[in-house]
Amino acid sequence: MTTELIPKSAMSFHAHPDDQEFTVAGTLARWAKAGCEIVSVVMTSGDSGSNDPKYDAGYKPRLAKIRELEQREANRVLGVKETVFLGYSDGELEPTLALRKDLTRIIRKYKPEVAVTGNPDGWFYGNDYVNHPDHRAAAQAACAAVFPSAGTRLIFTDLLTEGYLPHNVKRLYVHGVDKPDTWVDIADSLDIKIQALKKHASQMGTLDVDKLLREWAEEEASGQPLKYAEAFKVMKLEEEEDHG
Repeated sequence: MTTELIPKSAMSFHAHPDDQEFTVAGTLARWAKAGCEIVSVVMTSGDSGSNDPKYDAGYKPRLAKIRELEQREANRVLGVKETVFLGYSDGELEPTLALRKDLTRIIRKYKPEVAVTGNPDGWFYGNDYVNHPDHRAAAQAACAAVFPSAGTRLIFTDLLTEGYLPHNVKRLYVHGVDKPDTWVDIADSLDIKIQALKKHASQMGTLDVDKLLREWAEEEASGQPLKYAEAFKVMKLEEEEDHG
């Protein structure tokens, strides 16, 4: 089905700067324009995101600052309210209890109605892309934080002493799945998505962003009465009010 649900608040979880812009930024821009307050959580700072032979390990802190700035600029374009960087090592992210706890704390702090993340089981896309292990780790940790950790009082009980009480996310949007059940019309927000991705200049190289994102959005809309879409599997974890 297509959907016009506009949550009042949402949280986007991804491993690296630019992951969000490649995948779900059209949906986020659409929601933000309608008044949704969005927090973007980036688990690493993308400090391994260069294969230029003139750089070595000493460049990593500088690259992290560049990529964090690029993500903040992309989120400004999208209308995202706040950006949170967790600073885990790029290329070494694992779905540990420590990461899940960090994400649980953030969910309980901001109390989003909706969470958005990738597919923890997504390994192979087409015959030319092996999904980055950080993407899978980020998605696995995010899904586990959304349920059961965020809403279960006696998981991570020290969060209670910090003042972070349980919170139940109502819907979980998972992108990159083989069998989506929900399509968001991004015809009016695709240009914003494109402009946001272009803010990640350190990563774009010669990539034709306009062409690529339009092709992907057309592919995701295939079989639906839409020109451009982003597709998700949506888990309805709690009954919600009619958002109109």
